[in-house]
Formats: sequence, structure tokens, C-alpha cells
Amino acid sequence: MTIHGTDPFATPENARSPVRRLRGRLPAAVTLWTAPGPAGLTVSSVLVVDGEPARLLGLVDEESALWPAVQAAGVFAVAPLGTPHRQVADRFAGLLPAPGGPFRGAQWRETGYGPVLADLGTWAGCRLVDARPLGFGLLVEATIAHVEIGAADPDPLLHYRGRYHGLTDR
Repeated sequence: MTIHGTDPFATPENARSPVRRLRGRLPAAVTLWTAPGPAGLTVSSVLVVDGEPARLLGLVDEESALWPAVQAAGVFAVAPLGTPHRQVADRFAGLLPAPGGPFRGAQWRETGYGPVLADLGTWAGCRLVDARPLGFGLLVEATIAHVEIGAADPDPLLHYRGRYHGLTDR
């Protein structure tokens, strides 16, 4: 049995979209969006906009389990993931098997916006404002109704060139 260091099914780099290759070179924080139900999705296309009210914008897959749960509840939680959460990110992205569902195997705390990983102190509770198709995704706009900032959160998990990285990864 051979173990590959790369994905043997990945599209060769020279055949990939130049726009996707550009996006892959822009490091992005990996977040977990959850909604009552529960449902969740790993999202790295996120923008936080300060103001009155503060807003959160993100691109999600409208065919994900998350989107109908957000529509039904009108609220969702967004938490930046840390380097210890690589497998959680992959489970909610549908890249890693999740027998029993992606919420199994981790500790969660319930909030009025959706479950949040118990070991994360930083998260935002959001209220859905609008959503519209944009590119191959759905641009979701929400107001930020609640914010908690953790004192001892792990280093952030970043997505860069198709892989997860920490701040100190080389």
C-alpha cells in the first residue's frame, strides 16, 4: 500500500482555473459556521465589517446542510478555528468521513445561534439579513448580534494553496 503526500485525484495545477489559483494564494482564516438543527459548514471566505450594526459577509454553498438550517432559524454562529481543529474543519467541509455526523467526536456548547466548539472562546452570533447568488456560491449577509472573545484561543487555522497552515508552519 502506498501513501501519497498529495491528492492523487486533484486537478493538475496547470489545468486549474487561474482565478482559483489566485484565491488559493490569499491566506484565509478557517471558520466554522453552525446553525440550530444542528448543521454546520467550514467557511474560509469571510469578511467582518465594523459599523452600526456590524456585519458579517461570507460565501457558502447553498446546497450544504447549513444553508436550509440558517434560513429556517434566521441565526447562526461563526467561530474561527484553531490549529488543533484541522480534522473538525475537514469533517464539516465534507473532506473527512464523519460516521454519526460531523458534530460527533467533539464537545459542544449550545448557544442561541447554534452550537460552538467547547474549547473555543471566540465566536460571533449572527442574524441573517440577506443572501444572493454570487459566483459559484451564495453571498450571505448578517448582522453581528453577539460577540465573545476568548482569552486563550489556539493559534488560528489558515487555508493557503489548498492546505491548512498555522502561523508558524513553514
